[in-house]
Amino acid sequence: MLAQIANPADKQRQADERKTSEPSGTTSATVENVVIEGVRTPFHEEQRIGSYAQPRWTAFRRFPSTRVYVRPEGYFGVEQWFRFEDPQDGETGVTGETEMEFGLPNRFQLDLYLITRREGGTGPTYVDNAVELRYAFADWGVLWGNPTLYAEWVSQDAESNKVELKLLLGDELSPGWHWGSNLVWEYTMGGDKTRELELTLGLSHTLRDDRLSIGLEAKLAQADQAANRGDWERDLRIGPSLQFRPLPQMHIDIAPLFGITHESKRADIFTVVGWEF
Repeated sequence: MLAQIANPADKQRQADERKTSEPSGTTSATVENVVIEGVRTPFHEEQRIGSYAQPRWTAFRRFPSTRVYVRPEGYFGVEQWFRFEDPQDGETGVTGETEMEFGLPNRFQLDLYLITRREGGTGPTYVDNAVELRYAFADWGVLWGNPTLYAEWVSQDAESNKVELKLLLGDELSPGWHWGSNLVWEYTMGGDKTRELELTLGLSHTLRDDRLSIGLEAKLAQADQAANRGDWERDLRIGPSLQFRPLPQMHIDIAPLFGITHESKRADIFTVVGWEF
């Protein structure tokens, strides 16, 4: 049965009336759902939880290449990333990321990263760190697409620092169908002063509630440098995605994306393992 959404003003008032923090250490999979008049769903993962009345599936990553909304207030999670990039020329790049996610009050989220990068099997290893802050404009369902601002600062070893800004969008199409999209601007502060614009898209379908979903992801990027502004290199990657949750507090995401244009990377493979505390 399709979800029926009540008047947004009524929904906002109900959200304000019930805003109480969940007990510390409660995970999104086990916390009691928030009952909202007019919202019905057959899926446990789509029940509303937390201060912002968001679906359970938004409390953890759904798409490796696309972010959606913020984590619930009081949430803490850790993710370990592995990314393999196979360019048209040069050696395969291997990136590992350890990410800590903190759900803060007032629809904020703070993420901290430790990143290692290496080209090829014998190349040098570089260690970076990054900090990210998100802010959602409203409780879930009040605004179309649940818009969220994302800002990230990356301090790179042996390379210039980067800044990245994103607009995060996402929602439910119908029970069991979820989507996300990001508009991205990234700028390298020094060196060749690379500027990159991206559009990412993610679509997932639940095969087994709280356990297994499959989907499709795509990333369209174009980049130029200070020496040739306006001479864009375009990169389109697309591929399947899968999320498996062997335990209520654990998720495993895999998304192998493959290049479509002659300027695209041949392959860009994401693997993410996450755990809620």
